[in-house]
Amino acid sequence: MSQATRTTLETRRIGSLDVTVVGIGCNNFGWRIDEAATTRVVNATLDAGINFFDTADVYGGTKSEEFLGRAIKARRDEAIIATKFGHEVAPDKKGAAPAYVRQAVEDSLRRLDTDRIDLYQLHKPDAATPIADTLGALQELVAAGKVREIGCSNFSAAQLREAEATVNAGDVKFVSVQNHYSLLHRTAEAAAIAEAAKLGIGLLPYFPLASGLLTGKYRNGQPRPDGARIQADGRFDDWVTEPALDAVERLIAYASDHGHTLLDLAMAWLLSRPVVASVIAGATTPEQITANAAAGLWRLTETQMAEVEALVAGVEI
Repeated sequence: MSQATRTTLETRRIGSLDVTVVGIGCNNFGWRIDEAATTRVVNATLDAGINFFDTADVYGGTKSEEFLGRAIKARRDEAIIATKFGHEVAPDKKGAAPAYVRQAVEDSLRRLDTDRIDLYQLHKPDAATPIADTLGALQELVAAGKVREIGCSNFSAAQLREAEATVNAGDVKFVSVQNHYSLLHRTAEAAAIAEAAKLGIGLLPYFPLASGLLTGKYRNGQPRPDGARIQADGRFDDWVTEPALDAVERLIAYASDHGHTLLDLAMAWLLSRPVVASVIAGATTPEQITANAAAGLWRLTETQMAEVEALVAGVEI
């Protein structure tokens, strides 16, 4: 993409970070695409005016961080890099105990080939470690300049409150939370997401496009495309229900009537929520990046929001 066609995206705050309202989830790197394809996607992302990259130590069996680090090296100052720790990388590398937090950050810094992580996130709660201990270790990393801001993922409302109550005045605290949230998945809306809004914590929805369901990849009466993430015998198959597919058809028609795609509508709906800081959709091609960046420009009116709500009433995946 040339500089002339660069998309001017709104930015929102995650703590001290100004992130574009469209980001890229890097879970495909090292898994669904190789290093050369990753480099093309990373460059297309920056060229499109998107600055926010979200990865994790476990993505691609650690290859996501490695591929991202090498692809972005020459343009590191244009990017805000978020990564995560806590899931099992190896039998002795998991959780959120302070000693492991210190090890995990060094591993991620090495793989990313960078001197700082802009947003370092606890990937899931660790019942074996008091949250105060984890926050204390993260405080050290921020003080050392290895991490700029900290976040969490898969936290309940109660866990967000506990973490907030643990922090002393002036100490670092979670500024973001990643939870499952989309136009068709809203179970956390009244609890964790409402609590995040109350505490001023930015939401980074994962599965914002329902693994392709909200892009129109799966349609009534049509076979599932080869290579699609939702397959008849695999993960997320229970999302492809008749009510969900019927809702998708209604949403496609609505978006089309307004000169947009279903992808545009799904992202615009999320961005209508002030608590949402950025929609971090995955991508495997530069063309997907271009579409995602364009989708971040539509702003729904209150009337349109009410009309969309009516189209998905009672549907949940």
